[in-house]
Amino acid sequence: MSRGEETRARILDVAQDSVLAKGFDATSIEEIVANAEITKSGFFYHFRDKNALARALIDRHIEVEKELFDDLLGRARELSDDPLQGALIGLKLLAELIEDMPGGHPGCIVATAAYQDRLFDQDVRDANRRAVLGWRARFRRMFEEIAQVYPMRDDVELEHLADFVSSVVEGGIVMARAVGDPLITSQQVMLLRSYIKLLFEPRIQ
Repeated sequence: MSRGEETRARILDVAQDSVLAKGFDATSIEEIVANAEITKSGFFYHFRDKNALARALIDRHIEVEKELFDDLLGRARELSDDPLQGALIGLKLLAELIEDMPGGHPGCIVATAAYQDRLFDQDVRDANRRAVLGWRARFRRMFEEIAQVYPMRDDVELEHLADFVSSVVEGGIVMARAVGDPLITSQQVMLLRSYIKLLFEPRIQ
């Protein structure tokens, strides 16, 4: 990694920590410059404004999550060729990953940007939408594979079910932070896992 790339990554790390702690609105460029130990001109060399910074944070978030889920769900499928069992293992691995995070899940850049979208231009909103739709597409594919083998026990739209994953994780993060209990997020993922199991597992005759 070049010196310029290291500086850019440091700016993003500092900005992400601040944004997750208190939001985009309350995070100033001056604060980022001070904590990243760079000059203001150094900041503007990498990012023309806060819109460019937000876009970069979201783009990086998308790539990090893609790698994380590729690895996590890939490991799950290595443990079972059955699509339902693979999904259940994957959700359990996700819950364990979140539970092991020091101090709980730190929060979500995408959710933070969505809450404060009035601050941003259309490019940032489009990037945020792409992040959300990425989750939808990934989990819809997973549920489609399961539905080809296991008939659902309730009339549920697979796209809605895919969105349910995002809702549970994001909602769990909010609940955990609101009540000061970092275990809530992983507990909610495990409840989602139970629902998926009940929705697809055949009834025992």
